[in-house]
Amino acid sequence: MTDCLLRIEELSVAFHTPEGTARAVDRVSFSLNRGETLGVVGESGCGKSVTSLSILGLIPSPPGTIESGCIRFEDRNLLELDPEALRRMRGRDISMIFQEPMTSLNPVIAVGRQVAEPLMVHQGLSRSAALTQAGEWLDRVKIPAARRRLEDYPHQLSGGMRQRVMIAMAMVCRPKLLIADEPTTALDVSIQAQILSLMMDLKNEMGMSLLLITHNLGVVAQTASRVVVMYAGQVVEEASAPDLFDRPFHPYTQGLLRSMPRLGARRSGGVARLKEIPGIVPAITETIAGCRFAPRCPHAFEHCRAQAPDLFSVSDGQRARCWLRHFPERRRTDA
Repeated sequence: MTDCLLRIEELSVAFHTPEGTARAVDRVSFSLNRGETLGVVGESGCGKSVTSLSILGLIPSPPGTIESGCIRFEDRNLLELDPEALRRMRGRDISMIFQEPMTSLNPVIAVGRQVAEPLMVHQGLSRSAALTQAGEWLDRVKIPAARRRLEDYPHQLSGGMRQRVMIAMAMVCRPKLLIADEPTTALDVSIQAQILSLMMDLKNEMGMSLLLITHNLGVVAQTASRVVVMYAGQVVEEASAPDLFDRPFHPYTQGLLRSMPRLGARRSGGVARLKEIPGIVPAITETIAGCRFAPRCPHAFEHCRAQAPDLFSVSDGQRARCWLRHFPERRRTDA
């Protein structure tokens, strides 16, 4: 049995809008091994969430269209499955934790029934047996007085408790792949740490693979073994987590790392100064001939603006979409 659980190859997703065709994902490729945690990072709008929704067949059509590519889960191309086959996989083989539980949980159904539903649908359990397991899972995700909470509705729970319910719903059928899309963004820092710790403990206990979608490099540093960096719909760098943090190659990755707050950072007027990346992300309806990061890149030269780079190998296991791989003398030392 191969170690590779999920392989995305040359995935392109477009949305047709009154302003033009927006290519949210452009020829994205990466893989995820069994038991591995892969972090996918980048600014809002870079295509992270669209990529994850494509895996589950949740791209709204219209206006969205998967134009090309392959999403291979084990021995099946998910893009070739019919809607019913995909529905059977969701929650059983592949589950997802969404960013905002209040928009993902049904507000008029008790949380116990919502956690129990995947067990009834995918494992054929009776309602009473499924509710018994739902109570066990609410206890497992550390919700206080778990069995009394079975009859509660989402609005009666705190934000952290709602996210714990989402984790229980996603893991109750023990899927092989868990996709977590910004699972801690709406929570305060202390609750974030608890949720991440809970997710990783359960993931390791069950041996599942985790695809972690986030803009928070600190979260990635704590959890991921490998990292994919996306910008303007494309993968711009891929590396092991230690390599990415120790020697990032792409100027965008370097900019992201410089913008992270650090203990002991130089302060001005009592406020820690962060280095921002100048400029703005290009509109996804905009056609760019060269590198998409070139307008914001301190190292950009004529070749960058004229021709789009491929994803080049820069070291063992590390790839970057940057012409500096072939023109290292163009990297400015003062940038």
